[in-house]
Amino acid sequence: MAKYKEQSGALTVVSGVNQPSAVNIEAVNKLKKKKQYSESEYVEGILSGNRIILSQAITLIESVLPEHHELAQRVIEKCLPHSGKSVRVGITGVPGVGKSSFIETLGSKLTALNHKVAVLAVDPSSERSKGSILGDKTRMEKLASDMNAFIRPSPSAGTLGGVARKTRESIILCEAAGFDVIFVETVGVGQSETAVRSMVDFFLLLMLAGAGDELQGIKRGIVEMADLIAITKADGSNKLRAGKAMHDFSNALQFFPPPESGWPPKVFVCSAHAETGIDEIGDAIFNYSDYTSHSGYFSANRQAQARFWMHQTIENNLKDSFYRDEAVIALIKQYEKEVVKNRVSPFEAAKIMLQEFQKRKQL
Repeated sequence: MAKYKEQSGALTVVSGVNQPSAVNIEAVNKLKKKKQYSESEYVEGILSGNRIILSQAITLIESVLPEHHELAQRVIEKCLPHSGKSVRVGITGVPGVGKSSFIETLGSKLTALNHKVAVLAVDPSSERSKGSILGDKTRMEKLASDMNAFIRPSPSAGTLGGVARKTRESIILCEAAGFDVIFVETVGVGQSETAVRSMVDFFLLLMLAGAGDELQGIKRGIVEMADLIAITKADGSNKLRAGKAMHDFSNALQFFPPPESGWPPKVFVCSAHAETGIDEIGDAIFNYSDYTSHSGYFSANRQAQARFWMHQTIENNLKDSFYRDEAVIALIKQYEKEVVKNRVSPFEAAKIMLQEFQKRKQL
């Protein structure tokens, strides 16, 4: 190919505008200068309600670095005696149901009543890049600027059910910071809403009317866990459809066995845009808390959850330890090749690697 030569003529080539660097150097420098807090500074800051330190403490417990893990656990243990004095509400629903709008409207009403509201919003992580948008603060602008509210988006990082692995620890820190209502907003209705149910007191399922899923969407596993079903966007031309959906769900719930809590699940219609039905849902949440507190179920459920998360943490730590073992990493590479060529079954390969891991731990 002939080399291009500039020639004089009627047409001239104008050099483009210099583009800025894709990296925000100023932001990078700020991160480098971020203060590293000690254990006591973290604890004192959290207990005093310092939202900046609370946010950095949650970042600490979400870190995968071993040195951060040890410090995070010490902070959690110090905050644990100051936790537990909140109503924990799990909120799930299909994408587009309006979870963020609902939470912002309800949260604003609660802060107006002098409640302190924390929102732990779990964003979906990309399976390819492992990144996430973390855009809940932009979707809840009003609540994000409320001094009695704290919004913390966290990546789900592929965790089953769309719940961040460290969400339970984040709940403890938020409670220690004085937040008395904790919302856990999940990615959406997935395969394991039990992950949500196992860390909250009240499970709220948001549904859309007119989306063709009123009866088809009544999946026993999800609805049986719901303490309240809210039909959202019940305004304008959708109001009649929402009323019909409420009637359908109410009828369907009659065929489900009574929940362990003794609280009969309820169905409401609401509109975050028109701010209708939101107060009634807020009242239902606190009525549930009072009802189950008097019956003893509230405390018994919290205890069962603590036992569950102890076993869950054991499983997680064993899994992490297994996949970080250098010998196991080498074996995985070796047996992956054998498995894909059908020279050994996946089950036998897993058995061999687990046995090798156990032997190494006994040395």
